[in-house]
Amino acid sequence: MTTEERSDPTRTAEPAAPARPAPTEPAGRRRDRATAVAGALLVAVAIAVGWVIQEGDGSLQVHWPPLLASWDPHVGPGTPAAAAVGVAVVAYGPRLAALLPWRRLLLTCWAGSVAWIVSLALIEGWYRGIERRLTTKHEYLRVIDRFDDVGAALRGFTDHIVIGPPGNWPAHVAGHPPGATLTFVGLDRVGLGGGGWAGMWCIVIGGSAAVAVLVAVRALAGEHLARRAAPFLVLAPFAVWTGTSADGYFAGVAAWSVALLALAATRAARYPAAAALGSGLLFGLTCYLSYGLTLIAALLAAVLLLARTTRPLVPLALGALVVPAAFTLAGFNWWEGYHLLVERYYQGAGGTRPYSYWVWGNLACATLAVGLATVAGLRRTAVSAPAALRGLRSGTATDAQRLAVLTLAALLVVVAADLSGMSKAETERIWQPFVVWLMPAAALLPDLGRRRWLAAQALVALLVNHLLWTGW
Repeated sequence: MTTEERSDPTRTAEPAAPARPAPTEPAGRRRDRATAVAGALLVAVAIAVGWVIQEGDGSLQVHWPPLLASWDPHVGPGTPAAAAVGVAVVAYGPRLAALLPWRRLLLTCWAGSVAWIVSLALIEGWYRGIERRLTTKHEYLRVIDRFDDVGAALRGFTDHIVIGPPGNWPAHVAGHPPGATLTFVGLDRVGLGGGGWAGMWCIVIGGSAAVAVLVAVRALAGEHLARRAAPFLVLAPFAVWTGTSADGYFAGVAAWSVALLALAATRAARYPAAAALGSGLLFGLTCYLSYGLTLIAALLAAVLLLARTTRPLVPLALGALVVPAAFTLAGFNWWEGYHLLVERYYQGAGGTRPYSYWVWGNLACATLAVGLATVAGLRRTAVSAPAALRGLRSGTATDAQRLAVLTLAALLVVVAADLSGMSKAETERIWQPFVVWLMPAAALLPDLGRRRWLAAQALVALLVNHLLWTGW
């Protein structure tokens, strides 16, 4: 194999032989199941306690705690498609993930992820499930006409964040830097205006996050584990919210920032410096899509730690300066916007929702978003953490231990976001850019029972979407 072939991350390789089932002790499988049961109990307790609080004083400000949702059992046009996608991935996903050439596997995962997201959204129908979502009173498309003069809108953006002055922005516009809104303004300018195009933009880019995670896992922890993770990424339960909010778009951009850095740091890209520069550009954009996504920096640091290199730092930093410089020169002050957002947050629901409930209720939301297979995989991650950190220090970490370090970094990001108090509720939607990096933990589960774990993932999403009307 030539050097060029080794450096091409998307080369078409010979199909990998099916992996032999790894011998796993029954006690380990029992602990996996017990961990999944504990996750389900956390959700049940959050529902029960949440109902008591919400019925008592309404302070949670969600109708079906811990999710921002309402009880609404229903079926819809997407029901047969969603069931078919779920059955197909459970039945054929693991084998296809093991046998398909790498490049074809990436394309298949992207297509499968988009199909899963779209079919779940269409359970509500095209208008209610996709087209309407980004046009409601809280959303970005409500202010498109206020950006006829983009320069003036950016210079005056922070004047309309807090509630009080005339013309304050809708909740989601005020709650994010203007990069998010400008994306939809740009779509409108090129003739792709309206909720349908905006929704599909978020779905297609959000679906690509699964591909980005696979690329990063392959570069950092080996192709075998990336292939094992693929079906779980396709059937991610948080797809329920990827198709109904802009956070899927944010997740895709952030995930590719991490993936490109992984390719650069491991020199798996043909042009590592260009990959690092692209990673920086996307990270800069990520920070101007959502203030909280600055936490993605921890995942970028984990990539450099796993690759044991600082070579990409200069192009990464140069790329990361481009978007902030452009917005600053255009008149938007990120730090001023963030501090005003905090004020706006406590003017609204954030000032009412009790931290004492949401600091653990958020984790119940995350459990529903990632599914019980991921929760079980995180148990294996935690068990291997001490050995993984020792192996990382000595340079002898196995692929499984390296994957454990990556998922632990994502878990720490989730904990930081949770403890900040700026994520009280709605984390099933908001935390998508973080929790997508928890999904590969399911690759650590043994072969025995993998399809059952996949079925459990699909079942969570199908139940949520058929029993509840989600708020986003």
